[in-house]
Amino acid sequence: MADTDDGSDRLSDSNLFVTVSGPPGSGVTTLCEGLSAALDCGYVSGGEVFREMAEERDMTLTQLIAEAGQSDEIDRALDRRLRTIAEKWGTANKAFILESRLAGWLAGNRADLRIWLDAPANVRADRTDDREEMTAEMQVREVIEASRYESYYDIDLSDRSFYDLVVNTGRWSPAGTLEIVLSAVREYDATIDEGAFETADLDI
Repeated sequence: MADTDDGSDRLSDSNLFVTVSGPPGSGVTTLCEGLSAALDCGYVSGGEVFREMAEERDMTLTQLIAEAGQSDEIDRALDRRLRTIAEKWGTANKAFILESRLAGWLAGNRADLRIWLDAPANVRADRTDDREEMTAEMQVREVIEASRYESYYDIDLSDRSFYDLVVNTGRWSPAGTLEIVLSAVREYDATIDEGAFETADLDI
């Protein structure tokens, strides 16, 4: 009799802490939504936390972005919140997804699987053409954030060797990208994992 196991049981039993990172338009939100549904777990988005911070300060998103450009206080406050979330879920023994540009670094050794998504600039521009957050300010923020993170934490965002899985989402459909990631989740076995990167907690 043929083996009909499609891996669904392994997905439902998964308790992996997954981080997803990538620039705007790379498909991180779409992947997190699909992955969250498949694993029946929650996820936290760095963008949503940033919006919450703007509301708490009675500021528009554009105003908070402008303020973030004046000092490192906003960026570090965001990163502290995300790290607190990572600390909580890293010990929960339940599946969870954390999404932000620095999610893998902020989660540190708590993360089981670190994913980076990307796509060619023209593809990402087409995907984000109608998004409110893709203002000129957000585009500028994307350009300068790499130098900020290197200055703050000595992190080189261009170094993809840190991630367990790097996917060019310009080459696959959202469903195809999700299946690539789900395949990695199904096949993950902590008992034979010899490729994890040790990560020190960031000095935030």
